Amino acid sequence: MGTNILEIHGLSMHYKIGGMLLGTKITAVDHIDLTLPGDKPQIMSIVGESGCGKTTLAKMILRLLEPSFGEVLIEGMPLSFYAKRKNKKAFLKKVQPIFQNPFSTFSSRKTVDTYLYETALNLDVAATKQEAKGIITEVLKSVGLDLANVAGKYPNQFSGGELQRISIARALIPKPRLIVADEPVAMIDASLRMNVVNLFMKLKDEYNVNFIYITHDLSTAYYVSDYIATMYRGNLIEYGKAKEILNQPAHPYTELLLESIPRVGKKWNEDMKLPDLESKEYGLHGCKFAGRCVYAKEICRSTKPGMLQLNADHQVLCFKHSGYQVAAGEANIGVNTAATGNHSDLSL
Repeated sequence: MGTNILEIHGLSMHYKIGGMLLGTKITAVDHIDLTLPGDKPQIMSIVGESGCGKTTLAKMILRLLEPSFGEVLIEGMPLSFYAKRKNKKAFLKKVQPIFQNPFSTFSSRKTVDTYLYETALNLDVAATKQEAKGIITEVLKSVGLDLANVAGKYPNQFSGGELQRISIARALIPKPRLIVADEPVAMIDASLRMNVVNLFMKLKDEYNVNFIYITHDLSTAYYVSDYIATMYRGNLIEYGKAKEILNQPAHPYTELLLESIPRVGKKWNEDMKLPDLESKEYGLHGCKFAGRCVYAKEICRSTKPGMLQLNADHQVLCFKHSGYQVAAGEANIGVNTAATGNHSDLSL
């Protein structure tokens, strides 16, 4: 097995909203541990409603935010290594972003192909403009576009779907090992979303690139993913192989998310809505989901659950699967497995 593409250890991000004295501290990302194996190219979806912390997590992986605690490693190298000016270019060659709004990615004052040439030349992917042209032609072709139809045009001359495909082509220019796509289909017409998602599956093997797909669009996430990480109120509450989570969701919140996906032959309750962000839930001592959970008991409201390893491909942050028991003396320490009848209680 190769080096893990991504490792996240104890990652946290704290914000304060309101005034300095009377403001409320929000833990947007709460002590997350996560690993994406590097034995083959994979797609990991990070799912959850607005305000769950998934975009904050993405920004820390992309070095757009400095975490309050913890560290991120890309192929075994901590992000602190890339903080040095001489190593920033090396980071951009290894990790590339795709943002939610393609129209804000490109300035209306510059032609779109200018960005493609600048990326190829500034990251030393090409030595000359002619060499860059060959690379740009290749990546555009891989996303179903032709340079002749892109060159000299401004962003407003493309549809949202076309512009997002150009964003993907731009991210492919340095042939990165990891692409972090933050809600990449949110601004695209629903009828075209699967075109973009299908591109990720195609390019994963074609370019040997891994994707982190940040989304609240569950129908696309469960279709495209090799791994799924579910977040709620800053916590990673469930993680594992997509097939395992799809077939046997272990956390009540993941069950709710799956139930919210319309299915053929099943009536969908269009009034079903996931709750909006409520800052008080971030400050709860126990499980953040306890107030909404049909399985919750007193221990869920008073004690923070630990991550329980259900099997090699599946872990969950929930007391339900440990029989609502906390092993004596292990309330906030230690890691045990389901096989022993105990559970871990790492603060996530």
